[in-house]
Amino acid sequence: MKTPDLDILRFQSMTSVLKHEIEQLVLSGHFASGERLNENTLATRFQVSRGPIREACRALAESGLLELIPNRGVFVRSVSEEEALDVYDVRAALFGLAARLSAARMGEADLANLDELLDAMDRLVEQGSLDEYYPVNLKFHQAILQGSGNKRLVDDYAALIKELHLFRARGLLHGGGLRRSNLEHRQIVDALKARDPEAAFKAAFDHVQRGKDRMLNVEDPSKARELADKTA
Repeated sequence: MKTPDLDILRFQSMTSVLKHEIEQLVLSGHFASGERLNENTLATRFQVSRGPIREACRALAESGLLELIPNRGVFVRSVSEEEALDVYDVRAALFGLAARLSAARMGEADLANLDELLDAMDRLVEQGSLDEYYPVNLKFHQAILQGSGNKRLVDDYAALIKELHLFRARGLLHGGGLRRSNLEHRQIVDALKARDPEAAFKAAFDHVQRGKDRMLNVEDPSKARELADKTA
């Protein structure tokens, strides 16, 4: 059996690492929506040749984060409000399904972990700190998704979250959104503890839909484009 060419393996490994690093730059907001990515600048930043940078960008374009425009280059994909609303609706259905499945599959230790996350978010609500609240919020949602035991659901939901990172909003900090969001989290956990799949589905589905409403109710257009996922 022929041994795989080590240069090919190294190239593939490097491309995978670069894909992750560039993805993180995009999702963190380092590059603005619609901004052109310069291959030479990225190659210099990561101290590599342009080849693996080009392959990493191509892979990110296939996943929907970047856009390849012939004769112009690679750009951060722009997500319109209409597209973001469509993503919210699909996301609501998937998160509702995750909660429904988790109601039957989550153990006591899993539920205790959710309680700890809720208490942590309550403390951050009092501080009005979106930057600290957000990662805990992500852990809460991810715990319910993992509790579903459905890997395909987890993967599809993650892809939707990445799309919403491209459409940014601050619904949580407007009109008491942080507090309302965590109250909705508690309704989800109450349904999970009651082992009520339908109530869990409704609470999770409604939570994401209300997040969409909070995003839509942000009056300042500039603020309505800063991390829409933080509204749920």
